[in-house]
Amino acid sequence: MHVAIVVFEGFDAMDAIGPFEVFGHAREEADLEVGLYARGPGGVVSSHGLRVEPEGTLGELGSRPDVLIVPGGGYNDRAEAGVRAQIKGPLSERVREYHAAGTLVASVCTGAMVLAAAGLTDGRPAVTHHGALADLRESGAAVREARVVDDGDLVTAGGITAGIDLALHLLERLVGAGVAVSVADTMEYERRGEVLID
Repeated sequence: MHVAIVVFEGFDAMDAIGPFEVFGHAREEADLEVGLYARGPGGVVSSHGLRVEPEGTLGELGSRPDVLIVPGGGYNDRAEAGVRAQIKGPLSERVREYHAAGTLVASVCTGAMVLAAAGLTDGRPAVTHHGALADLRESGAAVREARVVDDGDLVTAGGITAGIDLALHLLERLVGAGVAVSVADTMEYERRGEVLID
């Protein structure tokens, strides 16, 4: 299983690195590959100044990933960099293409607004950071009050640390409950909040 996590200028570090850590710990127990991918070459800087060097670009992925995770960042602050810039750029189109090709698309926090811009949340159950719930609802999503919302090929999570719960849920669903429990134990993380499976 190949998990690709998107990073871009102004992304929220925990939104991306939390799931990366979860899937990274699972590599020893499951046949999976995880990497950070940007739209273009070179490093990117998170909303709080963490500089990361992605494994590659989305264009270099070759075959489509099994899972694509889109983080949030800067949306509620109306930052120039971050999700608002990505909504206006080509990321939404790329996400739509992967989804149409069969990739399970997931978001953490306000990354759901990128999915909304791609038309993926229209009429579907979804969640985002509490500060963007009204915008997500206005975009046409059927907003749910849950930490993680699983609607089959579309899985969304609430704010920031909910990305860890999203990744553990995806591990449990796609690889097995034993692996998810083992990773949570290794990370000393207590899963919290409701996972709503629609």
